[in-house]
Amino acid sequence: MAGAIASRMSFSSLKRKQPKTFTVRIVTMDAEMEFNCEMKWKGKDLFDLVCRTLGLRETWFFGLQYTIKDTVAWLKMDKKVKKQILDEKIYCPPEASVLLASYAVQAKYGDYDPTVHKRGFLAQEELLPKRVINLYQMTPEMWEERITAWYAEHRGRARDEAEMEYLKIAQDLEMYGVNYFAIRNKKGTELLLGVDALGLHIYDPENRLTPKISFPWNEIRNISYSDKEFTIKPLDKKIDVFKFNSSKLRVNKLILQLCIGNHDLFMRRRKADSLEVQQMKAQAREEKARKQMERQRLAREKQMREEAERTRDELERRLLQLKEEATMANEALMRSEETADLLAEKAQITEEEAKLLAQKAAEAEQEMQRIKATAIRTEEEKRLMEQKVLEAEVLALKMAEESERRAKEADQLKQDLQEAREAERRAKQKLLEIATKPTYPPMNPIPAPLPPDIPSFNLIADSLSFDFKDTDMKRLSMEIEKEKVEYMEKSKHLQEQLNELKTEIEALKLKERETALDILHNENSDRGGSSKHNTIKKPQAQGRRPICI
Repeated sequence: MAGAIASRMSFSSLKRKQPKTFTVRIVTMDAEMEFNCEMKWKGKDLFDLVCRTLGLRETWFFGLQYTIKDTVAWLKMDKKVKKQILDEKIYCPPEASVLLASYAVQAKYGDYDPTVHKRGFLAQEELLPKRVINLYQMTPEMWEERITAWYAEHRGRARDEAEMEYLKIAQDLEMYGVNYFAIRNKKGTELLLGVDALGLHIYDPENRLTPKISFPWNEIRNISYSDKEFTIKPLDKKIDVFKFNSSKLRVNKLILQLCIGNHDLFMRRRKADSLEVQQMKAQAREEKARKQMERQRLAREKQMREEAERTRDELERRLLQLKEEATMANEALMRSEETADLLAEKAQITEEEAKLLAQKAAEAEQEMQRIKATAIRTEEEKRLMEQKVLEAEVLALKMAEESERRAKEADQLKQDLQEAREAERRAKQKLLEIATKPTYPPMNPIPAPLPPDIPSFNLIADSLSFDFKDTDMKRLSMEIEKEKVEYMEKSKHLQEQLNELKTEIEALKLKERETALDILHNENSDRGGSSKHNTIKKPQAQGRRPICI
């Protein structure tokens, strides 16, 4: 599809010592470029320079546009450049604007990352037309939320892929690629003629979205003009010739040039690829495969990096856990040491008390033996002696029992001390194990996955006629119909997405702020005419068919 290389092209003479140069400024999505051109340069000189700078090889798909008193035209390759400027406006429905914005964000920022692309990261971006913003009761945050939701779904698309998806959506807009010209029919009714890559379209001046009738390029036999009258002859001779008048002869020339260029591109796309194009496609496939491998490599590296970060986090968590366990074990060891010291001291005291009681018991036994050995003659002395002996025996028995109890208590304390020392040994062993445990276990590496003929025409005075080359129209029509079916099938999911968003924000729309184009687009959508591909239909009527506009 033919398109303008730049979104804006402006010229200004350089006020220097070299009066034969001027500056050409070209603004693209990526950069703003300026070229110093000589006054004698023709359109082809500038066009070739722009193509070389941008690295374009498919030059036949592109051109430079300019305006002459509100009339849009293409830069002529065989004439001087000095009188050009480009300006164009295209209507875009709100739901498509949001989707286009999401692809623009994908192309600029890459994959969505919630840790990086936080709320407000699009606050300084001008992504939506002011007309769309003013049409709804929605805050900038609400628009950003909807753009980001679709932006997140584009994950994995490279920049060139996002730009290609952007263009696929843009080319389906009703006004995309259409050049409009004011014309009048035989009755003097004011109309608009639209010329684009699909064919010629006749519009009501108040409705630039839906053509009243269309002439696909494969259904046009001849186009010509004489003075201000322009004639379109359909291939089907049963259909009347369509004639209209333009405001100026110059406009007819521009219309014919656009028709020839668009028809040539229309036919070129449907011919067998030349050797040069085949080589370019092969190189494009190789480049695409290389980029795919590069993306896979980057994805693997990213996966390995994320896995390493997860492993690092797990090791840090485990290390913290081990530190906590070591602290608890150290505290338990200190408590065990304190308990062991207390038990040891108590056991020593108990053992000394047992020894003292045993000594006293021995002394009591000796005293008893001494008393028995003393001869007491009198009964009173004997009774007293017996009483003392009895008391001595009771005391000795108590002393022996207490000594035995103390001995058992000392044994129990020794056993407790031994158990405390055993607990201390185990605590030291666990602390040693924690201290010597490897902090970073070995990581298992992630296995690497592995030029057609240009039609000629003759200009005679103020008349020009152009006959489209003979071709197999039946085959071409079938191929075009196949393209339509394939396009509609591919765009089915896209239309579902757009309808979903349209339904979601419909309740927030301010009806009183709708423009005429908004109303026309909604009516067109309600009738099922959401795609401009639907407006081109092959006539099926029998007999000679007049064209009524």
